[in-house]
Amino acid sequence: MSENGHKPCVITKGDNLEVEIASGAMTRLAGVSEALSGSTGIHLAIATVPPGRCSTAHYHVNCESAIYVVSGEGLFLHGEELDVEEAIGPGDFIYVPPDSNHQPVNTSEDEDLVLIVARNAPVEIVVDLEGAGRQDCR
Repeated sequence: MSENGHKPCVITKGDNLEVEIASGAMTRLAGVSEALSGSTGIHLAIATVPPGRCSTAHYHVNCESAIYVVSGEGLFLHGEELDVEEAIGPGDFIYVPPDSNHQPVNTSEDEDLVLIVARNAPVEIVVDLEGAGRQDCR
């Protein structure tokens, strides 16, 4: 804490990101997390889905998420049966409520799908949906 009792700001350099558990073929690197910055109510990461691949179908028990598509093209599967498929691309924002089934899919053959992911909990609780969503891209 500083002299005035405030916590200091924390800057995480791009070469010091926290490697998080992969979800299917998607990898996620956190820049703001409980471990890196001591955050207690927010988490911010960059997720990358390789060409032709996807994350596992899943939902988050304890948090809502906001996703920004930085680059690439894909589909965002959602709905109770993951039966809603919406095209996503650069500049799109996605809101994912708690307990909402979802699965990002990269439909490109040669470009990564890059997503900025923010959530309102420092650590997420994820439930994978075995056998649900796209299986051919994990």
